[in-house]
Amino acid sequence: MKVPTKKPLRPHSAHWGVFLAGDDDDGSLIVRPHPSDPDPNPIIHNFPDALEHRARVAQPMVRQGWLEDGPGPDARRGRDRFIPMQWDEVLDLLAKELRRVQTAHGAGSVFGGSYGWSSAGRFHHAQSQVHRFLNTAIGGYVRSVNTYSAGAAEVILPHIIGRIDQVARRNVTWDQIAEHSEVVWAFGGLALKNARVASGGVSLHLERGAIQRAAARGCRFFGISPQRSDMPDEACSEWVCVVPGSDTALMLGLAHTLMTEGLHDRAFIASHCHGWPEFEGYLLGRSDGIPKSAKWAAGLCGVDERAIIELARGTAGKRVLITVAHSLQRAEHGEQPVWMALVLAAMLGQIGQPGGGYGYAMGTLAHYGRRNNVVPVGALNQGQNAIKDFIPVARIADMLLNPGGMLEYNGLNLRYPDIKLAYWAGGNPFHHHQDLMRLAEAFRRLDTFIVHEIAWTGTARHADIVLPCTMTLERDDIGAAQTDPLMVAMRRIRKPHGVARDDYDIFCDLSRRLGTYEDFSDGRDAMGWLKHIYEPTRQALADKGLDAPSFEEFWETGELRLPQAADDGGMLRAFRHAPRDNPLPTPSGRIQITSPVIAGFGYDDCPGHPAWIPPKRPPSPEHPLWLVANQPASRLHSQLDFGAHSQSSKVNGREVCTMHPGVASERGIIDGSLVRVFNDRGAFLAVARVCEDMHPCVVQIATGAWLDLRRDGDGVAMCVHGNPNIVTFDAGTSRLGQGTTGQLCVVQVERYERDAPDVTAYEPPF
Repeated sequence: MKVPTKKPLRPHSAHWGVFLAGDDDDGSLIVRPHPSDPDPNPIIHNFPDALEHRARVAQPMVRQGWLEDGPGPDARRGRDRFIPMQWDEVLDLLAKELRRVQTAHGAGSVFGGSYGWSSAGRFHHAQSQVHRFLNTAIGGYVRSVNTYSAGAAEVILPHIIGRIDQVARRNVTWDQIAEHSEVVWAFGGLALKNARVASGGVSLHLERGAIQRAAARGCRFFGISPQRSDMPDEACSEWVCVVPGSDTALMLGLAHTLMTEGLHDRAFIASHCHGWPEFEGYLLGRSDGIPKSAKWAAGLCGVDERAIIELARGTAGKRVLITVAHSLQRAEHGEQPVWMALVLAAMLGQIGQPGGGYGYAMGTLAHYGRRNNVVPVGALNQGQNAIKDFIPVARIADMLLNPGGMLEYNGLNLRYPDIKLAYWAGGNPFHHHQDLMRLAEAFRRLDTFIVHEIAWTGTARHADIVLPCTMTLERDDIGAAQTDPLMVAMRRIRKPHGVARDDYDIFCDLSRRLGTYEDFSDGRDAMGWLKHIYEPTRQALADKGLDAPSFEEFWETGELRLPQAADDGGMLRAFRHAPRDNPLPTPSGRIQITSPVIAGFGYDDCPGHPAWIPPKRPPSPEHPLWLVANQPASRLHSQLDFGAHSQSSKVNGREVCTMHPGVASERGIIDGSLVRVFNDRGAFLAVARVCEDMHPCVVQIATGAWLDLRRDGDGVAMCVHGNPNIVTFDAGTSRLGQGTTGQLCVVQVERYERDAPDVTAYEPPF
């Protein structure tokens, strides 16, 4: 038996949780869950074999075609060789290129990419680092707004109730659910694989325990999803199996039943809501001749009419919470289920009640459903961006492919800028974007594409200049989140891989070459910045008369407990009790059941009240199945896909695709069969898993497998590793939100009878 290490373990933090790490006696890395965490996330076990993995970028690399021919659009991007270079040499080249682009085209021709999930640390936060650098070095950059996770919701919620953080981060909590909720309608489920991650890290995974306590008390959970697995076992939930993308129709059928049977709260609608009569006319069919009855809804969502009626009747006299997962709004017309769920909650009159009302995105992120800290958590200041141009984050390919083209977004008419250079530090668009062949073509239009990366992701392989950066265990930082009571001194555990450097050090050296070092660094080294970021927290604690250790004391101890605010229900609780004194930040100051502002935009794909809008791309004889491309359980997005825990979820190194027995038997597929999933955009290979707990028209695969592109026998682009974004379509949710629609698309599935190509996703491209 191996003797446990006697070396001390240090606290560290990642998006999947706070943990302890250190070297074992034999020099291997060990990780342990934090002892205070009641339900630690096993993703931490991706770390040990990741630090020295062959997929790591060990030295600066430059694409051969860019090095030999200079900047410019290039069809070889993504298929070319890379040449190793020394740091001074590559930084000289990069500084020269930044000066050229700034002089010839201006800062408005530079896109500052980066999605922000690369580190839980408050200082070595790649998105903040690259944006601060571009602001100080060249005067700004074209930015993106909103997120892939919640692009549609982030736009529509302020029109109808308030900002997403007001609705999700300070509203209904897990403690309230455990104590008060009697019925929970979970549209899209409450998948704990999603609720166990958070930017800034989280030390207490509370969700599973709260759900278990609520169920033991008698709370009835309804998992409304095409997959039974979207609810945890602890919920003892009742599965309502719906056709993907049909949730709005089901919600309308529930609303129609509530109204026609007098189960809605007329007084709350009158006192706290705006625009009910217009919506009532739509619901009853006065405006279009189609009553949105349970019978009508059943024909669209696949749920029995009687089941819809009984579901609605089951709310009578109960404390009811309605939750909506991010997944519902990552599809065509994704704004509609977000809005319609709010209307349902308003009809039940329980918004603002403890454990009741509207809990947008509960079970989606570990920040949601928690108490907030009463002292601030610092972050790196990004500086001022002089460039006003922006795009919704999921419209990157559109921007690069259509310079000068127009985009309708949230009442605005935006013109796409002509981007010459993209700078990416943190994030992997070749994981989270849609229609990856289209994205690859878009990046080939650039003059120059620069990437800081720890490993050879699909994004790094499509870059011109790849700079190796450290991963979290190779640098010092501070881990903290406004919704978690533990601040962590993230002490460096290992030396950097190869000649990898911190993003901050890379940008400091670039800034010296550009003559902007003082503006970028403020005269601080990395430790100086950590002290600076810690100080607002220390000062706030001191101002409240609480224990306020110095930075040196905090750094030595490794942890600091932060005080948290009362579970007061936030904005919606205050609004419920005194709507005139505490109006919502909406045009009417009330819940907008209808929105004259949205109606005034004139969008047929997002009218002035929630509505059922059929999908433009439904199943067809050629592509009869819905593909659900959801979040993985074994990794965060695509991070450390080569880690042992992520690898344990694969079969023979490929992702697993789950399907109903009926789908499988019709195609001669059994458990373990290699299958090809395809449509007119591309194809991927995966290993089949047959499961009855699926809607019969659905196949499911997790996102995050690193792109491993080949051509099949017919010349069709195919990911042999199982990345579903090779087949998803790249279009906005609507002209309002322009969010991603990558959650759902239509496909065909067949057994793959040819020799299976080897997976080479982690092999360096040289």
